[in-house]
Amino acid sequence: MNTMEVATGKSHRMLTLNTLAFTLCFAAWMLNGVLVTFLVDHSVFQWSTVQVGWLLGIPVLTGSIFRLPMGILTDRFGGKWVFTLLLIASAIPMYLLSHVDSFFGFVLMSFGFGLTGAGFAVGIANTSVWYPKRQQGFALGIFGAGNAGAALTTLFAPTLLLYLTHDGADLEGWRQLPRLYAAGLLVMAIVFAMFTENRKPVAEPRTVANLLKPLRDVRVWRFGLYYFLVFGCFVSFAQWLVPYYVNVYGISLVLAGLFASLFSFPSGVIRALGGWMSDKWGARRVMYWVLGSSVVISLMLTVPKMQVVSPGRGVIALAAGTVEHVSDSLLRVNGRDYPLKTKSHGFEEADSRQLIMPTKESWHQPVVKAGDKVEKRQLLAKGVTQIYFQANMWVFTCLVILIGIVWGIGKAAVYKHIPEYFPTEVGVVGGMVGVIGGLGGFFCPILFGYLLDGTGLWTSSWMLMLLISVLSLWWMNTVVNRMLRRSPN
Repeated sequence: MNTMEVATGKSHRMLTLNTLAFTLCFAAWMLNGVLVTFLVDHSVFQWSTVQVGWLLGIPVLTGSIFRLPMGILTDRFGGKWVFTLLLIASAIPMYLLSHVDSFFGFVLMSFGFGLTGAGFAVGIANTSVWYPKRQQGFALGIFGAGNAGAALTTLFAPTLLLYLTHDGADLEGWRQLPRLYAAGLLVMAIVFAMFTENRKPVAEPRTVANLLKPLRDVRVWRFGLYYFLVFGCFVSFAQWLVPYYVNVYGISLVLAGLFASLFSFPSGVIRALGGWMSDKWGARRVMYWVLGSSVVISLMLTVPKMQVVSPGRGVIALAAGTVEHVSDSLLRVNGRDYPLKTKSHGFEEADSRQLIMPTKESWHQPVVKAGDKVEKRQLLAKGVTQIYFQANMWVFTCLVILIGIVWGIGKAAVYKHIPEYFPTEVGVVGGMVGVIGGLGGFFCPILFGYLLDGTGLWTSSWMLMLLISVLSLWWMNTVVNRMLRRSPN
């Protein structure tokens, strides 16, 4: 329990260093999204989409499952040395990643440096002890903006890879990138050890039984599902959007990283606004808005880039006779002319145009030849209708940024619920919800890979988001209606 009455300059220094360390940890946590995409795109490794999904998810698994243990260690020993050791322990497998040459090696080292994801739990505990209760929300909102570290990786790592590999001429240069990240983690560990102070919360030790007790409450799992969506899926797409843009829109890795950072950065920094909105209008109202918006935007993003060819209106003989002339634009039967629509070939350049709405074109294909005898009402030329939907990249990007902002607000709204329902178990329940939510960042990339492999549709990932959003909204609405019916008012 924190007994501070007012924040000091030392408090702000600790907040700054905690936030910097967490930002760096989050940037390292998201490394595989860019690095694996680069290696597969340049055929350094022949990995399938399913294997890519596993490599994106494994670091997130480590960070998720170690959040609760790291939070407990921070409560017991203080954040200074726990955070310092975490940074050092993460730097070792990050450096060793530069020496691997197999999928298994990548899996093993990714599991190791994924420990950086547990920096969130350490930083939360190590920030709260330096601020009085009335200022903790503000301080933790600033600390939570370290999520934007994902944007740093997607924005700068692609350019670094091109520089280190001499624009792809020396592909072995990729091995320098994890070494740079490892060096950054070590430098941060030294800075943290030199310029921070240790403080432990004044609290009674908690037994394992007490830690697991909240899991009996279904409400914890419901909050976990919300966080699975707004945090876990955010983490997933912070990485998955890089190969998504490269494969769907055929753009460079650098540009794909830029667009992915446009998703990650606002979603990370807007968390403080989500806390303010939850304070002002209530977490429940904000979550209704968040989940409803997630349903609508996910639905809009499920429509893939596609080209559909369908039978159209044909040309029928008005009288029996002999076909005298056949061309792409005209049929003549016994002196009667039948004009035909010709194909304009406009779709061949459709990708170079900015098409917002689906585009349609129709034409005729003759099914008879000169000299054929035809009967009245016989088909002379079949109709063909082609519908093309470009899934415009700029519209897609705007929707992606919007859903990232919505999820960023939702992160704060979920944690605003916890002290309202579990006032004496905020740390434990918050840790459990964080673990459940973090697991979304592990499972979703793997599911994305299997869905893509099974359906052949990149938008299948957004179909999964639609399903999770609808389930979350339905569950929340069902519980709220049940509570309102029980209310005496």
